[in-house]
Amino acid sequence: MREFTIEKNDAGQRLDKFITKALDIPKSLLYKSIRLKKIKVNRKRAEPNTMLALGDTVQCFLAEEFFEKGKKAGYSESSDLKAESLSKISAALSIIYEDENIILINKPEGLSVHEDEVSKNNTLITYLLTYLYKNGEYDPNKEASFTPALCNRIDRNTTGIVIGAKTAEALRVMNEKIKLREVKKFYLAAVHGIPKKKEATISGYLIKDEKTNTVKVYDKKISPAAKDIKTKYRVISVNKERDLSLVEVELLTGRTHQIRAHMAYIGHPLLGDGKYGKNKADRAIGYTHQALASYRLVFDFSNESTALDYLRGREFEIPAEKINFLKLF
Repeated sequence: MREFTIEKNDAGQRLDKFITKALDIPKSLLYKSIRLKKIKVNRKRAEPNTMLALGDTVQCFLAEEFFEKGKKAGYSESSDLKAESLSKISAALSIIYEDENIILINKPEGLSVHEDEVSKNNTLITYLLTYLYKNGEYDPNKEASFTPALCNRIDRNTTGIVIGAKTAEALRVMNEKIKLREVKKFYLAAVHGIPKKKEATISGYLIKDEKTNTVKVYDKKISPAAKDIKTKYRVISVNKERDLSLVEVELLTGRTHQIRAHMAYIGHPLLGDGKYGKNKADRAIGYTHQALASYRLVFDFSNESTALDYLRGREFEIPAEKINFLKLF
């Protein structure tokens, strides 16, 4: 028998989710073990959806083989970051706001949020885990299951606010709020041309091509794979000399490349966008990546009581000087 004591980082998640991450156990056996009381909470029978609280104990009457490997993320600092000081890593993260539950980071363009075919250790999540490790807020050797995680993601070459969760409960609540559209995301974009309508909500359907990592927008749902999209924009400023407009965009749905593809579809591709825009001409004037920034977040939470209630109604914004393309307006 093994017993886990639920610490702060692991609290606020379902029993089955906790066990899945803490042990290397097949799902079928996991649910059977809970049903047969081989997995208990506070030495009492529990359900898969039992929410774990700080100080709870989880008893697992299972064979030793299930405890040997585990599925906890085996975080280790990259060799490039080990020697860096906490202050340097903090500066690299460009932290906008931080408390004991969440952290808001202004991701620079060119940095991936997670590992991909190009990036390995040079990712936002690696920097965040290193920062929390050096700051004494996260030690993988002391965690039963939880690893701090990012709640949203933006493209490598888009700059803007990314939300990090330091605890399991914060991650669960924030993901639910995002799903319910109670986290409002606003973007700034420099687009070619001047839209006839200074403010509009545009709709359509989007289909992603996994092979090319591009999307196409249509007026009608031409296949079951098409997903509906809604994009709200308003023109803030114009540069008539360069025939550019600065628009604020609110995502009413969150699809891959939605802003880039949707604005291009209505005839106003983003400045510097190599996939959906006029990249050759834009490169000639020094813009090699899409002029897009996730610049403002509004926590428009409902009155439901959660561990993140204190964020209700708060707004966070990137300073204008941090957004390079604003100098054109």
